[in-house]
Amino acid sequence: MLPIDESWSSALALVAHPDDLEYGTAAAIARWTDQGKKVAYCLVTSGEAGIETIEPEQCGPLREAEERAGASLVGVDVVEFLGYPDGMLEYGLDLRGAVARAVRRHRPDIIVTGNHHDTWEPGVQNQADHIALGRAVIDGVRDAGNRWVFRELLAEGLQPWRVTQILVADSPLAAHGVNVTDTFDRGVASLEAHGEYLRNLGPNAMSEPREFLDAMARTAGTRLGCRFAVSFEVINL
Repeated sequence: MLPIDESWSSALALVAHPDDLEYGTAAAIARWTDQGKKVAYCLVTSGEAGIETIEPEQCGPLREAEERAGASLVGVDVVEFLGYPDGMLEYGLDLRGAVARAVRRHRPDIIVTGNHHDTWEPGVQNQADHIALGRAVIDGVRDAGNRWVFRELLAEGLQPWRVTQILVADSPLAAHGVNVTDTFDRGVASLEAHGEYLRNLGPNAMSEPREFLDAMARTAGTRLGCRFAVSFEVINL
């Protein structure tokens, strides 16, 4: 595994749900904010369908609050929610346009997103929202740099913005990594901030966030040559 090129100043993290970034990526974000980099979060849904025992109308605001709390622990104070319906994201022009709009508003150097592949690993199926949003991110980021695609964005005062690199977290094709040995504990705390969500995952779900993240980070760390690491697939545009 090769180290990530960190010669950039700002990032926009675009993912489907509250807690998507907390399954490892948050530790890398803590490292980057410690370096003085600016990172903003853009959550496409509010995760309102994520807790079976809580009605979506109550669940959405609860999960938004947990996400903001987790983000603050890793140095992120810009957290926005686009309001798309949880569990029903569809790849297409609407979602691509939303991505392009977010990129033009924030004007980041790089994009961080989640796994868009059909599986996490052989035999472990990915979730539909992750696949739809991840693929829309790749195309929408390119759209953001083309003034003749989604021309209504020009009318909104949003000029084209080119991003040349996307970092895909939790990808089965990850070949790069970030040393998070010094920020691992803050990444754990960021996931633990999603307390209500974690308590309602059910009897077969993760019971101990630290143990879960430790196993992933140690595996990636072995590949990178350090104690703890977060792995990424790097897409150059």
